[in-house]
Amino acid sequence: MDPMLLLKAALMGVVEGLTEFIPVSSTGHLILTAALLDMPGEKTKVFEVVIQTGAILAIVSLYLQRLLSTVVGLPRDATAQRFTANVLIGFFPAALAGVLFIDVIKGVLFNPLVVALGFILGGFVMLWVEARQARQPSQRIDTVDAVGWRDALAVGLVQCLALVPGVSRSGATIIGAMAFGFSRRAATEFSFYLAIPMLFGAAAYDLYKQRELLSWADAPMFAVGLGVSWAAAWVCVRWLMRFVVSHTFVGFAWYRIAFGGLILLTAATGWVNWTP
Repeated sequence: MDPMLLLKAALMGVVEGLTEFIPVSSTGHLILTAALLDMPGEKTKVFEVVIQTGAILAIVSLYLQRLLSTVVGLPRDATAQRFTANVLIGFFPAALAGVLFIDVIKGVLFNPLVVALGFILGGFVMLWVEARQARQPSQRIDTVDAVGWRDALAVGLVQCLALVPGVSRSGATIIGAMAFGFSRRAATEFSFYLAIPMLFGAAAYDLYKQRELLSWADAPMFAVGLGVSWAAAWVCVRWLMRFVVSHTFVGFAWYRIAFGGLILLTAATGWVNWTP
């Protein structure tokens, strides 16, 4: 396979891994990166699904001990049962909305103005939530084990907003959870756990729908992208969990607003096609 194509696959993997779990929308960054690397077409969309799977595997590997202990304790451990129920409750609303409306969303909402507004408005909401938390530094939910089913449902409903292009699944769940009384660390960690069924399910659904585009000839490119995405996400998640202990998301908010402006500029000049 062409070494340049493998290099492009690695770069796409880096972008996916670094942006999937921070509140900036990996989709927008992958569209821009694909345009810069001249990687258009349906095959690239399948590739993006594959490298998203690599990012999710990073979460699984980092939290493997917690996940295994939950599975083992599920028959008799109340904490494991409550944790599993909360993840499933948080997963269900967006999963249902995605199955019902994803084709409409891609056909109607995926345009430069909506994507840019998703970034910009999401940034301002982030600033508002951070300002509110600064005024009320004591939060009622400090760990994921303190989450109740109503809290999980509320975050799950907010996660539905991530179906709008540019909003960001991580951004919606983290900032939504903070608005509902989660600490910054608890919100971030709960967002990670919600990502496992949400993104695995979305990847399986997309790969099934586009299975005719899969080819063994592309296996090296997919393998490189998946492996690099896993490594980049592994590093990013470990960094993010340390970051949220002593930092706010204000910097990410301003970055989102600036990136939204970049989307409008590149769309106006015709440099990037923001339609899937």
